[in-house]
Amino acid sequence: MSATSYPVSVSQGDATPRSGTVTTGNVTAGSLACVVLAHNDPVQVRRLIAALDPFPVFLHCDARSAHTVFEQMTADLPDRVRVMPRLRTPWARWGVVAAELEGYREALATTGASHVALLSGSDYPLRSTEEIAQLLGRMPGRSIAWSRPMPVPNWGLGGGHWRLQFSYAAWRKHMLVLPVPRRLPPGLVLAGGSQSKILARHHVEAVLRAVEERPGLVRRWRHSWIPDETFVYSLLHTPDLVPRWEEERVRASAWVIRWPDGSVKSPPWLTSADLGVLRAACEEPVTGPLRMFARKFATDVDTSVLDVLDRSFRARGAAGTRSEESSSPGRVG
Repeated sequence: MSATSYPVSVSQGDATPRSGTVTTGNVTAGSLACVVLAHNDPVQVRRLIAALDPFPVFLHCDARSAHTVFEQMTADLPDRVRVMPRLRTPWARWGVVAAELEGYREALATTGASHVALLSGSDYPLRSTEEIAQLLGRMPGRSIAWSRPMPVPNWGLGGGHWRLQFSYAAWRKHMLVLPVPRRLPPGLVLAGGSQSKILARHHVEAVLRAVEERPGLVRRWRHSWIPDETFVYSLLHTPDLVPRWEEERVRASAWVIRWPDGSVKSPPWLTSADLGVLRAACEEPVTGPLRMFARKFATDVDTSVLDVLDRSFRARGAAGTRSEESSSPGRVG
């Protein structure tokens, strides 16, 4: 299908584009590049990559993962996959954002994708790639992302400003804080939202341009708490950097993420018991959100749920007309 044919190149870990890399200004409507941040479970990651065919994939494997995991994850990948240089990407730390930004740079440099999706290795598509491409083709220049200016509900006292007011580190999913207040970054609309998002190409370009022009922002965010939920969105929500973000994005989540009631650090694994929830999310009336992916899945938890998704969900034909606008999910994920 011409709408999802891209020039891509493959790298096995170096930062220099190899021969065959194509830099293009030609954007194909409805085309999607996928940045995948993975840590473990190479069987799940490879199944995700196969399910994303023919979308180009920019795969990052956490530098802390065992070399055997990295080899199993990256051996004999198709040409549409580029393996990114490995960075340390521990939970709640800046490395996750650094890997996301590197994936964006490569996606723009080597594809003509109209949109770029950020996925984790435990994600999986709920729709065929043909259906996803057709949905995005009807949304030129629009992103799909749930975010909002702070205060963000469910982010504690002050609605999230505390994430930037102090310096943090994470140890075994526990917060370590230096209790010395810092001045909040001036001139920005501080915002937060779900790390999982689909950005229109020009929004990705705006983020990367802001990073290049204002390196002090990177230094300021390096020791914030869970920066992958605040850094990119604070740039996007600042009119001086992205003038029409609110008008040009769909304020919704393209993911099904099952957050239970109460305070938890990450959503639970999805299993066959959740198929009803996944089906209902995909078959919502035309006023519902655009659900294209779900998380989290794991090989050692349940693979039969993915078998059903492949047979029943992703085998469907092209999408019908759906509304773009929706209300926000109950919790940022």
